[in-house]
Amino acid sequence: MIIDSHVNLHAPQFDEDRDAVIARAREAGVRLMVEISDKLSTFDATHALAMNNADIWCTVGVHPHEAKDYADLTADRLVELAQRPRVIGIGECGLDFHYDLSPRDVQAAVFHQHIEAARRTGLPLVIHTREADEVMADILREEHGRAPFKFLMHCYTSGMELAELAMELDGWFSVSGIATFKAAEEVRAVIRRMPEDRIIVETDCPYLAPIPHRGRRNEPAYVGLVLAKLAEIRGWTPEQADRLTTDAFFNLFDRIPRPAE
Repeated sequence: MIIDSHVNLHAPQFDEDRDAVIARAREAGVRLMVEISDKLSTFDATHALAMNNADIWCTVGVHPHEAKDYADLTADRLVELAQRPRVIGIGECGLDFHYDLSPRDVQAAVFHQHIEAARRTGLPLVIHTREADEVMADILREEHGRAPFKFLMHCYTSGMELAELAMELDGWFSVSGIATFKAAEEVRAVIRRMPEDRIIVETDCPYLAPIPHRGRRNEPAYVGLVLAKLAEIRGWTPEQADRLTTDAFFNLFDRIPRPAE
């Protein structure tokens, strides 16, 4: 069962052909997609995609790039929005110290609110982290010490030390098209260490198209290329990769009923 665990179909890059993109994903064998919220101002569009398509579910959250516009965001607000039908995760949220589009202290404060919302709802937290390994590790260690919560290190490209902490805290990892890039051997080295029962795949479309589509708009139909690369990296058969990532997906996003295969 091919699943794309992270799509941004509400993005303007899909405004001209969104329905066709979804249709191509289905034709390619993609059975489920998780539409990711990046800011509350577009959450209605994100949620509508889930409400209008039986094979799309969604999250609610604020990306660290957008945190500057949501400095007063509360866990209460996230919990309230998470009560809507077909919302199955909190995020995408976290820290991005590469672009620093929001002040770092604001990113951290907003991230803490997401963690509390995930804890209170029991929904998994979808974490974005880039060039913030030390601060991210401190926050995860501190918050997990307070009370555990389920989380996913989405599109993981950070270092081995943070990955090992996430493993210790029973976190999940998702693999993206970056794994197919020639220069991404450090990413592949971390993928080889990930726990086999907590790895899923994603496109992060419209970004990060896998080889041979790199440099073009990404779309969910390409997630099978990521799955194939993951199988190669881990030494799995295609059937093993499909089974393991499917089981891991439903163990993480446990509010989604598992369809008959």
